[in-house]
Amino acid sequence: MHAHPRTPDMLSVEEARARILALVSVLEAEERPLLDALGQVLAEDVVAGFDIPPWDNSAMDGYAVRHEDVAGATPDNPTTLRVVGHLMAGQIPEVEVEQGTALRIMTGALMPPGADAVVPFEETDEVERRSSGQDLVSVSILREARKGEDVRPSGEDVSSGQLVLRGGTVLRPGEIGVLASLGYASVKVVRRPEVAIIATGDELVTPGEPRAQAKVYDSNSYGIAALVKRYGGIPRPLGIAGDNMDSINKVLDQGLSADMVITSAGVSKGDYDIVKDVLAERGEVSFWSVRMRPAKPMAFGILRAGNGRSV
Repeated sequence: MHAHPRTPDMLSVEEARARILALVSVLEAEERPLLDALGQVLAEDVVAGFDIPPWDNSAMDGYAVRHEDVAGATPDNPTTLRVVGHLMAGQIPEVEVEQGTALRIMTGALMPPGADAVVPFEETDEVERRSSGQDLVSVSILREARKGEDVRPSGEDVSSGQLVLRGGTVLRPGEIGVLASLGYASVKVVRRPEVAIIATGDELVTPGEPRAQAKVYDSNSYGIAALVKRYGGIPRPLGIAGDNMDSINKVLDQGLSADMVITSAGVSKGDYDIVKDVLAERGEVSFWSVRMRPAKPMAFGILRAGNGRSV
């Protein structure tokens, strides 16, 4: 292991990070299809426009009843009710549950008028009636049900007007699901940064090409591009620049339309570390070295594009 001598202008990792973040600003917002926005940052608050669930609905497959009709019901003393219909999720109730009646109901179905509780199938004699060939014109309830039992009330999850997600939230699968439940097909998010990536060095060869003696494959560009992609950016590898000013400037010009340019190598003190010279000539460098190893030689700053744009 070789040592890195300290210099007075050498920054700590924390100081370098602070300088970098001080020069970074939030990008503009864009409207993206919901699934494409996975991993992006929400650009504005999301407020619910309606209740979720929008109406009282059954939390179980069973029978919608009036709780007072089944008060005191037990397996030894069941309450028998007349079945007045069958209601699936997505259907609108067409009958009212009146005294002495029950409506067969599926999970998620709207609670019918008159009913205020649900008794699960397992707490009735439905299975026995079916196995004996009886029609389900009536059903015996084997236990009592409290008012509101196994009923999901309107607004239980989200109330209309409620702040659901704050701007600045990273959209994970859970947040995508919540937005879909609120009816969003697209969402306004901070756009992904485009990051140009430049490898420098006459010794480099692009993977997949023949490698001559004394040459090495460019691995840094691929590792950096993978990190950019992993953390939500759009990598734009620009290839390899040679160890001369013209080559570096030419490739660098191609990256100035990006939001950030990352170069690999060329900022140390070797005879051919001329990237530092290009950076000093074309921009404002915030720092040149960081108190860490490996990678003590590290430059960060602002490049000025010809149109006045900063990168």
